[in-house]
Amino acid sequence: MGRVVITHSTYIEGLIPLLQRLASLPGIATVTPAVISRVRGRSPQLRLRVSTEITGGHKLVARRGSSVQEVFVVTNWSKEQLQQALDQLLDQDPSSSSAPEGRRS
Repeated sequence: MGRVVITHSTYIEGLIPLLQRLASLPGIATVTPAVISRVRGRSPQLRLRVSTEITGGHKLVARRGSSVQEVFVVTNWSKEQLQQALDQLLDQDPSSSSAPEGRRS
């Protein structure tokens, strides 16, 4: 079982519980949320994608609303294995889905 390194005081809403579930999977050693910043686009629900390979693992990009946060994962999994695990965790996470918005006038 891996661990989630809590280093910041600010995280994207819903990210930490998801990362804790990721860290509990066999093959995941350490999960470290990093820099958070604002972006122009909006993502109505939490999304995670594998960005680039780093020494000993992968960098993820988490998005929700107009925020984006880097997450570093130490693992021996391939990019495809990690993305598949993230997609499964997001599908299981009720807080990551949003109800359809009503019509706006």
